[in-house]
Amino acid sequence: MKYPLTKYILLFVLIFLSGTIVAQPKKSIGRKAESKENVAYLFTYFTGNSKAEEAIRFAVSTDGYHYKALNHNNPVVSSEKISSTGGVRDPHILRGEDGKTFYMVATDMVSDKGWNSNRAMVFLKSNDLIHWTSAVVNIQQRFPNNENLLRVWAPQTIYDKTAKKYMVYWSMKHGDDPDKIYYAYANADFTDLETAPKQLFFSPTNSACIDGDIIYDKGKYNLFFKTEGNGNGIKKAVSDKLTGGYVLQDKYLQQTKEAVEGAGVFKLNQGDEYILMYDVYMKGRYQFTKSKDLANFSVVDQDITMDFHPRHGTILPINQQELNRLLHQWYTVESVLLTAQNKSINQNNIVLDSVNQKLYLPVNYGTDLKAFDPQFNTFKQISITPKGKVDFSKGPVKIKVSIPGQQVKTYEVSVAVANNPVLKGYYADPEILYSNKTSRYYIYPTSDGFDNWSGTYFKSFSSTDLVNWKDEGKILDLEKDVSWAKRNAWAPTIIEKKVDGAYKYYYYFTAAQKIGVAIADDPAGPFKDSGKALIGSKPKGIKGGQEIDPDVFNDPKTNRSYLYWGNGYMAVAPLNDDMVSIDTSAIKIITPDKSFREGTEVFYRNGKYYFLWSEDDTRSENYRVRYGFSDSPTGKMTIPENNLILAKVAAQGIYGTGHNSVIKVNGKDEWYMVYHRFTRPKGISMGRAAGYNREVCIDKMEFNPDGTIKPVIPTVNGIKPIN
Repeated sequence: MKYPLTKYILLFVLIFLSGTIVAQPKKSIGRKAESKENVAYLFTYFTGNSKAEEAIRFAVSTDGYHYKALNHNNPVVSSEKISSTGGVRDPHILRGEDGKTFYMVATDMVSDKGWNSNRAMVFLKSNDLIHWTSAVVNIQQRFPNNENLLRVWAPQTIYDKTAKKYMVYWSMKHGDDPDKIYYAYANADFTDLETAPKQLFFSPTNSACIDGDIIYDKGKYNLFFKTEGNGNGIKKAVSDKLTGGYVLQDKYLQQTKEAVEGAGVFKLNQGDEYILMYDVYMKGRYQFTKSKDLANFSVVDQDITMDFHPRHGTILPINQQELNRLLHQWYTVESVLLTAQNKSINQNNIVLDSVNQKLYLPVNYGTDLKAFDPQFNTFKQISITPKGKVDFSKGPVKIKVSIPGQQVKTYEVSVAVANNPVLKGYYADPEILYSNKTSRYYIYPTSDGFDNWSGTYFKSFSSTDLVNWKDEGKILDLEKDVSWAKRNAWAPTIIEKKVDGAYKYYYYFTAAQKIGVAIADDPAGPFKDSGKALIGSKPKGIKGGQEIDPDVFNDPKTNRSYLYWGNGYMAVAPLNDDMVSIDTSAIKIITPDKSFREGTEVFYRNGKYYFLWSEDDTRSENYRVRYGFSDSPTGKMTIPENNLILAKVAAQGIYGTGHNSVIKVNGKDEWYMVYHRFTRPKGISMGRAAGYNREVCIDKMEFNPDGTIKPVIPTVNGIKPIN
């Protein structure tokens, strides 16, 4: 045979160019094909405890720190089609040993059916990260002696190089036993388990262990897990062997005092550092930490950004071809436009209209619209024209976006100053105060954005003009500062008093459905709790409702202060001179009518005492404000025929307007209403969750000549700075 060496060299070159060699060859073979080098990351996760949120979603990053959701944060796989319950949670993704096959496992569960409701997990397999085959493995049905099995949680997969099989490991709870981590081997098709489950880790205290994650490093298998019901943190056990012999390293690894779960570890594509991330599930956020030794971790939250809120997921390094494929399939022009990251933009309030191809970017007061760069933060494969600083002062600007493999789209982009919401972020139940000591206005809200109103701290914000607000930080933290209640920090109110020539601030707040009081020498705190609940039980004759939503009012006629409170009823009692106790013998129920729900606000104007309250439920788009007035701070109310003064404006996408306070400014008859609404525009599509994802707004309040209140029109633009 002539020229045999030349033929073999040519054959090798053709094979190499065709991309058929192993995706991750050993370095000894030679230089890696650039197309197979990991250059990005795929984050797979779910988003919450409702059935619609219990589905697999994808996000990508090119640096491991900044993640962008694919498919507009919608599921990439139908839970209904792949599961037995209609929902999946805790997805884990793994690259196969061949470098091109992907394995995913997830909990087969809908949490609304209860935490002890599931017996199965879902197996998925793909060759391209786009198309997935699936199978349900029900442990109770598949294996004997599982009659008292209560739950199957958080499966993960790892390749056992000794057995040359894929090992699946997960936690299970049987009867009264604690959750334990088990393992079994998957069959060759990854559609079933071919061995019976065996316990993988034996806790020395026999305490519950869930959410296992195994990382092989420096000859050791590191099993990260959560100590469920026993500290609720992340610990690690280490072994020389994959399937047993794990020795607990009895040290919590999470870098927060909050409850965490769902530990996930991945190695950064560049360097020798690992990321340990976990779900801070009570606070609706993730925390990322970095380590070189998988023993000592430092927080890197300041470097992390996400345009979504993940729950318990995992991250897989991917190569350029895989990233391109994912972008082509699930990253759209709309996704690009939603990456605008200029710090002047209020991210929560961006409005994208994909039907009419329009984008609205609300910006802070004082932003220069003549030379504004939205700073679209996207991938290098994507082109945006025009880019950089653009003149938006004359109206919408047409911006063209091109993604390889997709049709080019042109959007009309509008940038405008929007002073509502006045506080950036999720806050609700605003109380407003003008401080004579500092000559500043202060807003005291509920810290919102936590599932089921589970916030535990209060903040304050100050301003000289009602438009530009300074974050004064936390002023009272239930977990640190309050001994009698640790949950549900809601709906505060405050009053300024002069005591012995010095200003004092009395701050009444809701905690654990009771009302407390804290005191400070400055309107921005810090506040010191009195040490006990001021209102801890229902008034006489009241059977329903809650002891929440205090409002404090000082009668200008008598200089006597009153405290109002109640959900389902409106109660009032005079405050004693110490301002930290009430005259219990003078408690009076003054519920105005059946429309009253909560959120009492009392103020005085031109001889009349005005009583405002919220109607309906804060989770309802029809949450709104009504009012009445009286000749006394505790007297019988007159309720005008048309007493609805604040309600939704559907045409503007404004819903759930309520729980207000009122402020008179400039020593004139000039009034403003401070209230909350659903976050705009996403709130109306969030279902009941809109009721704890709210934002604070201010609009002008005016009166008719007869003293009745004109309807307050909630706006997007808000008010202009007051002089």
